[in-house]
Amino acid sequence: MPSHGALPLRTTDVVPANEEALMELLSVLVYAAVVVVLLFDYTNGFHDAANIIATPIASRALTPIQAVTIVAAFEFLGPILGGTAVANTIGKFVNLDDVAAILSVTVILCGLSGAIFWNLITWWFGIPSSSSHALVGGLAGAVLIAVGSDHVIWGFSQLAQGHFTGVTKVLLALIISPIIGFWAGFFIHRLVFFLMRGAKPGVNKFFKRIQIFSCAGLAFAHGANDAQKSMGIITLVLINGGILTEFVVPFWVILACATAITLGILSGGWRIVRTVGFGIFKVRPIHAFDAQLTSASVIFTASVIGAPVSTTHVVSSALMGIGASERPKAVRWAKARDIISTWVITIPGAGSVSVLTYLVVNAIVGVN
Repeated sequence: MPSHGALPLRTTDVVPANEEALMELLSVLVYAAVVVVLLFDYTNGFHDAANIIATPIASRALTPIQAVTIVAAFEFLGPILGGTAVANTIGKFVNLDDVAAILSVTVILCGLSGAIFWNLITWWFGIPSSSSHALVGGLAGAVLIAVGSDHVIWGFSQLAQGHFTGVTKVLLALIISPIIGFWAGFFIHRLVFFLMRGAKPGVNKFFKRIQIFSCAGLAFAHGANDAQKSMGIITLVLINGGILTEFVVPFWVILACATAITLGILSGGWRIVRTVGFGIFKVRPIHAFDAQLTSASVIFTASVIGAPVSTTHVVSSALMGIGASERPKAVRWAKARDIISTWVITIPGAGSVSVLTYLVVNAIVGVN
């Protein structure tokens, strides 16, 4: 495991001659880390949240401007009213308490760089990968290379006792949620189809109108889950920077993350809209409503129990389940396989970028 004894454990341990300079450096790193987290939150907005507006646009229930306006408003409310359970989970799956303040903040910065890089690459190619996976992979990779596996809360021993915590809780949530999304979408669509049997073609107008509410609900759920991930990382930075003494998310952090992810939504994400809205199967109003209802239910439930999930995973798997329940041959499974393969490589991909970033930074400035 790399040694990290060259730096003080906390700024209060610094010898007086160097204290002021190191305090200034630490302050710069903390401010930089907060900005980078908000940048990640912004990329999350135009990358992940594009999945929210994909189905109402593809089903022609809402115009792009209408969809973005509704989603932006409720996305902003999600982090403010959705609590901090997910933030607590994300902020506590690594433990940097006994690591030098400067080193710990640098490690978090390197981890974020891996997540942001992966978000930008997959967005550019229109691949709906998971920002949540990228964040976990990036942060875990940087911590492992910099200070070793002992500083990652794996949660294996707690799992044997029936408790979900650390990396185990994060990964289980990310793995199980798309499975739940698929089967929930499958059965919800069957139920709605049964209830609507014999309905006249005009029922499509009903499903178009009601998407104003289902789309708003999905946006709120997404904001309540995804923005909390950034809230958790910023709070982790503030603790390791000596600004906070306990893990309590300040209101200004909630407000900043809500603003950043909302601005990301307003910036677009059309490449992914095309993949999710048109690339899996032909979406009609009933499909769009069922997908939004399913996804909002799964994501909001996860937010309440503090489980970080991927909106990309849940929406895409819900659409696959809906398509499979109606006509499996109508689902473009080749596109689905492409999406799944990207999900699998996201954690190691983002982790590799963060490891490389740390090695370069360490070689240049010698933080370790």
